[in-house]
Amino acid sequence: MKLTAKFFDELTVSELYEILKARAAIFVVEQNCVYQDIDGVDVRSLHVFYESNGVVEAYLRLFPKPGEEGTIQMGRVLTVHHGRGLGGILLKDGIRLARDRMNAKKIFLEAQCYAAGYYAREGFRICSEEFLEDGIPHVAMELLL
Repeated sequence: MKLTAKFFDELTVSELYEILKARAAIFVVEQNCVYQDIDGVDVRSLHVFYESNGVVEAYLRLFPKPGEEGTIQMGRVLTVHHGRGLGGILLKDGIRLARDRMNAKKIFLEAQCYAAGYYAREGFRICSEEFLEDGIPHVAMELLL
């Protein structure tokens, strides 16, 4: 399993294809949620993923949060196979890369409510009331670095 972190223009066509395939498998098919995944944010994101034999196994993206200097937003966090511990490893790597490569002072994310504990284990704190995003309950969370 290999960790890769690349900005959009550095991704190969195959890497981008595998990223989009993994995101569709988890967020559209597994979670049965129709939404606009290709949202224009990818082009300004650092894409962080673990791959094995060319297949994306875990993924997240990092990008500057509009209007909040020093804040990096994390999103599209996924693991293709659940319960193997790769999600926690990916999250730690994402935090480190946001700090080291993007000079983050704070990381912001919108977590599905069921996953809030996953982020809390790494120090994220809930900073909003519950809200619906694409019909799924979420909370905003942040981590001060």
